[in-house]
Amino acid sequence: MQLEPYDIYHIYNRGNNSQMIFFNHDNYLFFLQKIKSHITPFADILAWCLMPNHFHLMFYVNRVEIEVLKNGSFISNNQSIVSSEGFTQSEALTNGKAKLRTLNDSIGIMLRSYSRAIQKQQSFTGSIFQKKTKAICLTDITGITPAWFQAEYCTIINIIDPEKEYPQICFNYIHENPVNAHLVKKPEEWEFSSYQDYSGKRKGKLIDRERAKEFGLKIL
Repeated sequence: MQLEPYDIYHIYNRGNNSQMIFFNHDNYLFFLQKIKSHITPFADILAWCLMPNHFHLMFYVNRVEIEVLKNGSFISNNQSIVSSEGFTQSEALTNGKAKLRTLNDSIGIMLRSYSRAIQKQQSFTGSIFQKKTKAICLTDITGITPAWFQAEYCTIINIIDPEKEYPQICFNYIHENPVNAHLVKKPEEWEFSSYQDYSGKRKGKLIDRERAKEFGLKIL
């Protein structure tokens, strides 16, 4: 995936051979914790939806690489001194106390660590997710056709002004996913999406409401 700062992306992946990736309620919550730990240091989450055999994330990228301490904790880009050891960022990197991690790396780590937990839980080996996680840039439409939603999960959508409408169309699609899959009758009935947070039914902290407002994103 080629991810760039200051763009919005829709990323998604599904279970290998369309198998389930979430087997119980705790699995969904565990994956949300993974998103918070591995994605939010790099990006603002605008929308998300976890389905039994796939997931959707929509986020705004703030940075594509961050220094990470050996214990796995991220170093803020605005933080001149890292940890109680008193190293500056440059000293931590030079002394081998930290290394650079990209957003792509972090997504891969998130999926691999979740996969290991599910393999242990379900007592099986083999891939949980499909090999490649897919990403579509919604704010740079170069190379994107009006039928881009026709891929694995979606149907053709005709768009009049793609530069303005792609983010909102994707935002709507992610929240409508459980309805289109006939899991619920209304998007607010599906617990595992950000729709409940935007509707006020739940006060979830994973999404960045201010960033969503900046791009005019709102639920139907």
